[in-house]
Amino acid sequence: MNKLLFIVLAGAASASFAATPNNDSVAYKAATKQAEIDYKSAKAACDAQSGTAKDICVDQAKVARANSEATATMQYKNDKRSVQKAQTEVADAEYNLAKAKCAPQTGAEKDSCLSTAKSAHVAAINDAKAGKKMADVAQTGIDCSTMTGTDKASCETKQKSEMAKDTVADSVITTKVKSELLAEPALKSLDVHVETTNGTVMLSGFVPSQAEVDKAVDVARNVKGVNKVQSSLRIK
Repeated sequence: MNKLLFIVLAGAASASFAATPNNDSVAYKAATKQAEIDYKSAKAACDAQSGTAKDICVDQAKVARANSEATATMQYKNDKRSVQKAQTEVADAEYNLAKAKCAPQTGAEKDSCLSTAKSAHVAAINDAKAGKKMADVAQTGIDCSTMTGTDKASCETKQKSEMAKDTVADSVITTKVKSELLAEPALKSLDVHVETTNGTVMLSGFVPSQAEVDKAVDVARNVKGVNKVQSSLRIK
């Protein structure tokens, strides 16, 4: 093979490889797409309300979407700039929700409510800029950010302990899902990757047909401990 032909073929192969999205990219797009679908559904449900109640309902839907997108960013991107942007969007959404809840109040009570909301927003933005991950709080429900000294140290120890428990639980779920997929006679392909985070199972890889995509999702959904299934399976 002459040198020129080799260079042309190598360039074509490289371009082909670059054009193929990796599993993380596919899973991220699937997760953000599901977040948008969930948001639209929640927002539509708000139409039955009116006035401030509707505003709060819509803002709650926006907070849920921002949190879902931030979780997807940390799972599948996890670079500093993307995580900071996602956390900032969560902070902004939560601030808008807090202000909506303050709206019906009046006088000093409203001023205090808005001041508290503003302080929380500033703290959240500072956390995002400092690179503090929101995953620990989201995963454990324990927020140590407002504590100091020995109280904070004790809180963080408890937080790490809870995270370790969740990690073990997730690994058990992953193992069980893989076992059930292998035992399912209607699934011929073994090229299915399984990950579990906080009870959410993510399936990626390739299967021969849409029927097998649906079957794999159904099998995973019925495993004990699974809260949600996100599929990025593709048909080969």
